[in-house]
Amino acid sequence: MKLLLALNALIARNIRAVEMAGVLMRIFSFSLVSWLGPASPFLFVWAFNTVDAIMLSWCSILRKDPAYTTLNLFWIGVGVVGMVRAVAGFPTGH
Repeated sequence: MKLLLALNALIARNIRAVEMAGVLMRIFSFSLVSWLGPASPFLFVWAFNTVDAIMLSWCSILRKDPAYTTLNLFWIGVGVVGMVRAVAGFPTGH
């Protein structure tokens, strides 16, 4: 519990930087898929995207922003499904 409180305080003090890092991560991951298409490292992309969704969800929860919290929690779910599909070797649709 102390760790969570310390992390909340750290993120709250640096919330703009954490949000910007998350946004840039998301742009990078989807740009990679756009550039590489079927040759994309899909497990990496989905894992990276899930980490940025966690970062952005955390920030939106601290900001008490229900719309962005919902959106980014949704992206965590999408990322988990994407990682499962990448590991299981399911077709990516490309």
